[in-house]
Amino acid sequence: MASRLLWASRAASYLRISVSHRGFASVVKDLKYADSHEWVKVEGNTATVGITDHAQDHLGDVVYVELPDVGVSVKQGGAFGAVESVKATSDVNSPVSGKVVEVNEELNSSPGLVNSSPYENGWIIKVDLSDTGEVNSLMDSDQYSKFCEEEDAKH
Repeated sequence: MASRLLWASRAASYLRISVSHRGFASVVKDLKYADSHEWVKVEGNTATVGITDHAQDHLGDVVYVELPDVGVSVKQGGAFGAVESVKATSDVNSPVSGKVVEVNEELNSSPGLVNSSPYENGWIIKVDLSDTGEVNSLMDSDQYSKFCEEEDAKH
């Protein structure tokens, strides 16, 4: 009996370790990532921008998304809006420079899409890129996963 309990507690601690080691958040392969936890998907000269699963996980339930106006210029690393959650309000920075050509109006009535579908329905803006080369300075999915693990280890 004792050996079975020992095995069960070993299994439980092993499972706990493997779960926390995998990390927390999903990272999508074909996207690029900024160290401020935004993702960008480039298609031609248009970039779709949102916040990552990791970011929404840390924010908690999103209650409001402040969207920029269409036509506004954004700069790489510059704030263009904010995401307000039950815990905090965070600026959203643009991973790329260009002009906002579309905003996700759905977020006005359903800000929770940022939580439930950060990489698909919860996108925030689309940008007409002024410098496609900027994307090369962003992290790929593997670099971003490692960055998140290191950041979480500090907290």
